[in-house]
Amino acid sequence: MRGGGARPRHSPITLTMRIAAPFGRRNTRYGRDVRTAYKCRAYPTPDQVELLNRTFGCVRLVWNKTLAGRSHRYRVKGVRTSYRETDAALTGWKRSEELGFLSEVSSVPLQQTLRHQHTAFRNFFAGRARYPRFKTRAGRQSAHYTRSAFRVRDGALTLARTTEPLRFVWSFDEASLVTLDPTMVVISREPDGRWYVTFAVDITATAPLDTTTGAIGVDLGLTHLLVTSDGERIANPRHLARKARNLARYQRRLARCRQGSRNRRKATLKVARAHRKVRNARRDFLHRTTTALVRSAQTIAIEDLNVAGMVRSRSLARAISDASWGELRRQLEYKCDRAGRALVVIDRWFPSSKTCSTCGWRLADLALSTRHWTCPGCRTRHDRDLNAAKNILAAGLAVVRDVPGDACGADVRRRGSSLPLSATKQEVRAARHSG
Repeated sequence: MRGGGARPRHSPITLTMRIAAPFGRRNTRYGRDVRTAYKCRAYPTPDQVELLNRTFGCVRLVWNKTLAGRSHRYRVKGVRTSYRETDAALTGWKRSEELGFLSEVSSVPLQQTLRHQHTAFRNFFAGRARYPRFKTRAGRQSAHYTRSAFRVRDGALTLARTTEPLRFVWSFDEASLVTLDPTMVVISREPDGRWYVTFAVDITATAPLDTTTGAIGVDLGLTHLLVTSDGERIANPRHLARKARNLARYQRRLARCRQGSRNRRKATLKVARAHRKVRNARRDFLHRTTTALVRSAQTIAIEDLNVAGMVRSRSLARAISDASWGELRRQLEYKCDRAGRALVVIDRWFPSSKTCSTCGWRLADLALSTRHWTCPGCRTRHDRDLNAAKNILAAGLAVVRDVPGDACGADVRRRGSSLPLSATKQEVRAARHSG
């Protein structure tokens, strides 16, 4: 193994995470520094496990105690708490007799959790995120170490307050661990008991992919995860639905176990492992799908779906969450940004399904159960998803070319509860549908 001992007999999970730029940021320039992260399995020793578990507990305590103080102060006095005030409070806690054990772990992860909470509140007040929540010991645990709290030398990682390197598996051929210069190291423990180490690295952006002339529109759905404007259909694998029976059985066993018992801990691990398998399978499928899309076309047009609002439907919430439309869009965002591709997000109010991609006729109403319909204007029989993908492509090309849209793309930037008439003459006529 390169970087910390022999490779274990079983195959480890090694994932490459790229920290994406915010939505709307495009046209990555060659030579610009970008943040990349490499995540791999870690195998700490018993002494390291004890120290890291204590660190996780201190991080959780600092987060929860600071969050409770912030919330109480704002609720009673209406005053926000600054990062400097939380930092001074942390210093006072370390000097107190009750919380003096906070000094037994590295101070860097404790400082980082204060910074993360300050950023979380700033995003909340800006309307970009929901209110920060309290941390629980049953969820994922993590500790962030900056450069002053770790050392990477000759492929070995040594954390603060430890005497021996942390054993992990490195299997990324595109980067050398010997020359790696991480800006931050994140140690995490998943609910299933697996340990991971993540190296955050600032690297120079590579040259974009070769320019191509292709352009595709993508319509997202549940029966098919996506349908492209050129007729390609990618079935929805329904990862959670395929594991639902086993997961339900494990959860029933967990519910029958007594609180605090060893059998309950075992049952909890089984439930967490089942969720991990679903999560990893879904992530791998989405990465393969989005990479193929980015490589196949220069311009990709997708629809801006209101996923947060759609999951409020009790009948479709689980299926929509299992499809992970938001994660698919996030991956397309940063992959197009780094590959030099154009990703156009069409307004969510654009009637892509109700507009004829041949003549531009717009229907007054189209039920969700109607999968095929015949245009009253040109008598063209449409597949609902394929027709929507073609309209999304036409609207995306109109935006890229910066010219007024045709009948399919005239209302791309419109927002509101209702849409004006399109660029062509409209008449309200019933659609003929089948299937």
